[in-house]
Amino acid sequence: MSSRILALTQGDPAGIGPELALMAWLVRKAARLPAFACIADPAHLRRLAERLGLPAPVLACDWSEAEAAFDVSLPVIPLAAGVAATPGRPDPATAPGTIASIEAAVSAVRTGRAAALVTNPIAKSVLYQAGFVHPGHTEFLAALAAVDGVAPRPVMLLWSEALAVVPVTIHVPLASVPSLLTSDLIVETGVIVARELALRFGVPAPRLAVTGLNPHAGEGGALGVEDGQVVAPAIARLKRLGIDASGPWPADTLFHARARAGYDAALAMYHDQALIPIKTIAFDEGVNVTLGLPFIRTSPDHGTAFDIAGKGVARPDSLCAALRLAARMAAHERVEHPAHRIA
Repeated sequence: MSSRILALTQGDPAGIGPELALMAWLVRKAARLPAFACIADPAHLRRLAERLGLPAPVLACDWSEAEAAFDVSLPVIPLAAGVAATPGRPDPATAPGTIASIEAAVSAVRTGRAAALVTNPIAKSVLYQAGFVHPGHTEFLAALAAVDGVAPRPVMLLWSEALAVVPVTIHVPLASVPSLLTSDLIVETGVIVARELALRFGVPAPRLAVTGLNPHAGEGGALGVEDGQVVAPAIARLKRLGIDASGPWPADTLFHARARAGYDAALAMYHDQALIPIKTIAFDEGVNVTLGLPFIRTSPDHGTAFDIAGKGVARPDSLCAALRLAARMAAHERVEHPAHRIA
């Protein structure tokens, strides 16, 4: 069974995720959105739509009915238990429903009932209070994709039409980055990025630009030895693998429009080096993509925004971009490109 509908998780039900699902459905035609079904509590979404005055009819259905229903209603795959959540008031009691939504969405994608997974934002602190054992959303998805107890290595790509960028190290203290950054890590990340740009983004020969770690990419060693001893050898290894990689480039000159025309994705050495440029260039349209999983996963590039939840001021732009990109990736993946695959 193979479907073209997307599976959308509810996210934290007290955050903006549920209302964004309603808003995205309302702008589905103007925003050119693919069909999607939300895995949530239909009654909770109906109450929220009434509270916000959103004329979005909610239809509880199963996967076999969802795609046909999308034109006239928001299809919702019901959770086993109801959700009692107040916008803006996170509650650990809602954690089982949040987790169940993610698990059901992954199951739908892996069994072919849905084409790709789009996740609404969760609050890790809320899940931790309920006993959640995974470091975060992405690690949980990797665990759900494990084979014989071995989880795949996920890679975070921040994507927009203007810029795609990957942080090689992610949520770690800045002081820890030099010790965590290795040539092996850069090479492993670059291979995953190049492979998935070819397979899921339709880029036949991906061009990767790699930043330096230090200012001016180390200034020939005067500003740090890591660029010459760690980053440059990794780029040389990527080239030997047949990947078009270049650098290390000074990060302060890599993200202007003329520079961006020279690559398909940039590999940055740490979190802010990657996220500052894309959030500056595409704050409302950025999409968080998880590469390296056996299924497609995209997500809005923002959090739960409890402070504005339930006020009707949240914008669905990033969720709409995530839905469009997930459908685009799924369409590329359905077409076999054996010559484009990188071992």
